[in-house]
Amino acid sequence: MQLWIGLGNPGAKYAGNRHNIGFMALDRIAEDHGFAPWRTKFQGQLSEGKLGREKVILLKPETFMNLSGQSVGEAMRFYKLTPADVMVFHDELDLAPGKCRVKQGGGHAGHNGLRSIHQHIGADYGRVRLGIGHPGHKDRVAGYVLSDFAKADQNWLDDLLRGISDGAADLAEGDSGRFLNAVALRVAPPRSSGGTKAKPELPTKPSPVAEDSRSPMEKLMDKFK
Repeated sequence: MQLWIGLGNPGAKYAGNRHNIGFMALDRIAEDHGFAPWRTKFQGQLSEGKLGREKVILLKPETFMNLSGQSVGEAMRFYKLTPADVMVFHDELDLAPGKCRVKQGGGHAGHNGLRSIHQHIGADYGRVRLGIGHPGHKDRVAGYVLSDFAKADQNWLDDLLRGISDGAADLAEGDSGRFLNAVALRVAPPRSSGGTKAKPELPTKPSPVAEDSRSPMEKLMDKFK
């Protein structure tokens, strides 16, 4: 059994924020893979299902970002899991928009959600780092992460979330390489020789045969030429 955490803030006010991309990732996985309806548990929203052969618990803490560890720790203890069974999906300022990386253990890099999880379960959990880019100056970070994704971001954001869902079973099986490949195929699909994204070829219809408008006599005379 695995416990997958999506980080974000609860409520409609924050739903479209960059800080809530972890919630968005879990919502897409739950929808695409037929997980059970969300229910309130462990100070958050929880859904259960299977990815490949693995049972996975999805949890979106509703404690607000800075206290996410309370919810995570409660769920981990209930299911008798270790930090190695936990995977956290979170926004990452140090990655370009649309980039995705998988990491096991390490520091929290100032991320308040990760900082709280560190305090409750230690540092030895997995992370799926979801790039949102950096506003350029540290004084602008708070406003940036608590602002909604721009309209211009919607295409890459949708591709990223679809890729995460595509590769979710591989991630559950421990194959982060295949997972990241599934994401890359959505975010940066193979390009054609001309440098543009390759489009799937559509089946072509056979060209219609031109009708012979000659008279029967003309057709007969042609045979004797």
